[in-house]
Amino acid sequence: MNEQPGTEPEEIMDETVEETTDETVDKAADETVDETVDETGAEEAAEETPDPEGAAEPGAQAPAGSKEKAVQEKVAALEDKVKRQMAEFDNFRKRTAKEKEQMFSMGEKSVIEKMLPIVDNFERGLAAVPESEKDSAIVSGMEMVYKQLMKQLEDLGVKPIEAVGKEFDPNFHNAVMQVESDEFETGIVAQEFQKGYTYHDMVIRHSMVGVVS
Repeated sequence: MNEQPGTEPEEIMDETVEETTDETVDKAADETVDETVDETGAEEAAEETPDPEGAAEPGAQAPAGSKEKAVQEKVAALEDKVKRQMAEFDNFRKRTAKEKEQMFSMGEKSVIEKMLPIVDNFERGLAAVPESEKDSAIVSGMEMVYKQLMKQLEDLGVKPIEAVGKEFDPNFHNAVMQVESDEFETGIVAQEFQKGYTYHDMVIRHSMVGVVS
């Protein structure tokens, strides 16, 4: 190695180190500035980019359309609930009215069943009156009471079952014996031992009859 005149080796080395150090510092400073710029640009881009899910920031008010839709849904739910309750109440009212009617009908039926033996006794008593006494005041009074009683039963829907001369029907007649008859054909009711009755087309007592064999 040729050394320049007047230059010491140590001075040359110091100059080289200083130049190297300055270059390294400048390069590091440039890299730091670049990183700072990159980070700042990323932050600004993140702030400018809208939320992909459209989520509102805390404390932000919902759009007017969303509020109106929520109110309409709530009103519709309340209307549906009211309609259901009204329907349930109407069913309850109808069911209660029907049960009340059935209870009243059963009460009437029970009273009528207890009155039928009284009607039977009236009919037996009037049938046993001799012809010579049928015009008496007592018999006339019994007939008036009997007619009034039958009228009240008829108004309640009670009707006697036709038996003699009719074809035997187990739905209305209760055959207690078979009889011989020249007047009626086989299977026809020839005698009636106890009168039967219906209450609103429902049999409350079958007729006790004798059927031609």
